[in-house]
Amino acid sequence: MINNTNIINDARAWLKRKHGPDEVIRIVLDVESKAAELCYLLYTAYDEQPDYLGRVLFDVQGFWIYDGDILTVTEQEQVAKFIINYQEVL
Repeated sequence: MINNTNIINDARAWLKRKHGPDEVIRIVLDVESKAAELCYLLYTAYDEQPDYLGRVLFDVQGFWIYDGDILTVTEQEQVAKFIINYQEVL
């Protein structure tokens, strides 16, 4: 069972990059995806025409996998950790 009950509908996260400038990305819940228990689409945050950065899929046990070819392993881990630990501020 997925241990993150704080599902993100739409959030911004700071992505620290090893090579190149850091940036803010947009994380959007993909409600139409049947590929996994939960699927999050990743985009650049503030571009008029946002770039697609891939997606993060979670299975029922909470394990995740990145589907894309833009983010490094370290960047993928940052995004997954952000999603898992996300707490919406009221």
